[in-house]
Amino acid sequence: MLKNFFELLKVVVISLIIILPIRYFIIQPFYVKGASMEPTFHDHEYLIIDEISYRFNKPQRGEVIVFRYPQNPQEYFIKRVVALPGEIIKMIDGEIFIYNSDNPTGFKLDEGFYLSDSVKTYSLVDELISLGEDEYFVLGDNRYASKDSRTFGPLKDSFITGKVLFRGWPFSRLTLFKYSNIYNFNN
Repeated sequence: MLKNFFELLKVVVISLIIILPIRYFIIQPFYVKGASMEPTFHDHEYLIIDEISYRFNKPQRGEVIVFRYPQNPQEYFIKRVVALPGEIIKMIDGEIFIYNSDNPTGFKLDEGFYLSDSVKTYSLVDELISLGEDEYFVLGDNRYASKDSRTFGPLKDSFITGKVLFRGWPFSRLTLFKYSNIYNFNN
C-alpha cells in the first residue's frame, strides 16, 4: 500500500515538473471576453497563447496578441498588431497609412485578409502617431467596438504576453493560427 502511494506521488511530482513550466512559460490559456475582435474571435472562445516565440522574435504586423492592459495590468486584452516600433501611423478617411524607413512616403495598410472592405478605421485624433522603439499600435478587428491603441495609446512591448496560437473552443471553430496562413480543421 505504501509502495503504491509513493508511485502515485512520484507520478504527480513528475507531472507537475513537466506541466507547470509549460503552463507558466510556454503556453497559456486565454478566454475571450467581449466583441472587440469579431469576426475573428467571438465572446466566450477559448484560446491557447504562445508565450515563448516573442522571447526570440518580435511581434509582426497582422499577428493577434494578448497583453496586459496598460491602464490596469490585472486585465488582459486581445488585439491585432497594425504598426511596429519606430513606425508612424496616420488614420485618414477610415484607412490606415504606415510610414517607416522602407516606405518614407507611406503605404496604405492592406487588412483584407482579416477585415471586410466595409470596416473603416477612424481615429479619435487627427495627427500622426509616432511609435517608440519599444511600442506597437494595436487595434481590435471590430473597429467600432474596440478599446485599443486609439484610446490608450501605443502599447509598450513589456505588456505583451504572447500571440494567439490555437482556438480550442468552440469545437466547430478549431483553428491553428500560423500568421502566413490560417489552418482551419473544419474546412
